[in-house]
Amino acid sequence: MEKLDKIDLRILRILQTDGRIQNIELAEKVGLSPSPCLRRVKILEEAGVIERYVALLNAAKVGAGLTVFVRIWLKAQDADTVDHFTKEIRQLPQVVECHLMAGDCDFLLRVVATDLDAYRDFQVHSLTRIKGVQSVKTEIPMQKIKSTSELPL
Repeated sequence: MEKLDKIDLRILRILQTDGRIQNIELAEKVGLSPSPCLRRVKILEEAGVIERYVALLNAAKVGAGLTVFVRIWLKAQDADTVDHFTKEIRQLPQVVECHLMAGDCDFLLRVVATDLDAYRDFQVHSLTRIKGVQSVKTEIPMQKIKSTSELPL
């Protein structure tokens, strides 16, 4: 895909805040007729600029009100150890984000759970049992200051 123009960026800004907006309304907001607007959205989807559409849930209302950040150190950083760890992590629904890090730890996870007891159970019975895990350090946020899925465009 070629570089995004001003209209593409406007479309993306609006879709980030309302992914269910009707094409007619979107077209009106960005100054296009519906057909060219829909065509642009399809191009953005096909190019992978728009990866998918999702519903953002209230974590507390679905039993996942606790968020913790977990730093993981592996016993080794060879390809087999890292690949095994990432394969196992992908299978754990409590892990909603996993990042391979440069710096102090090997991985940084964002984990959700019902409460601290549920997280502790998850840590003991899942995280620390993954072959190759050397150390697990949990950081518990005291207050959420900002959380967004919107990228600055």
